[in-house]
Amino acid sequence: MREPGPDHPITITRHAKRVRVHLNGVVVADTEAALRLAEASYLPVLYIPRADTRFALFSPSARTSHCPYKGAASYYDLTVGDTVRPNAVWSYEDPFPAVAAIRDHLAFYPDKVDAIQEE
Repeated sequence: MREPGPDHPITITRHAKRVRVHLNGVVVADTEAALRLAEASYLPVLYIPRADTRFALFSPSARTSHCPYKGAASYYDLTVGDTVRPNAVWSYEDPFPAVAAIRDHLAFYPDKVDAIQEE
């Protein structure tokens, strides 16, 4: 486990806008409580509370990965009607203490959903 610091900063802030995620004409996530995680030189990622998703549309994937700063990531396939997007969503089920705020949140790959809309 590595701690964020000056050489690899991570900040988590509440996102000020409402966020909706769309796939195949269906809103699969809708929240006013998204978190914005900014990590080093990577593009920021929005994390949506699991409770604000249509979680019945998600199924666990066999894929996993590990981030030395955030911990083990689990992935989910997203299915809406006949549209299936493998590994479209990820989550840190048991994140390291420095990023504990993203527990019970999900992030979406923008290229695997139709839109991530901010209002």
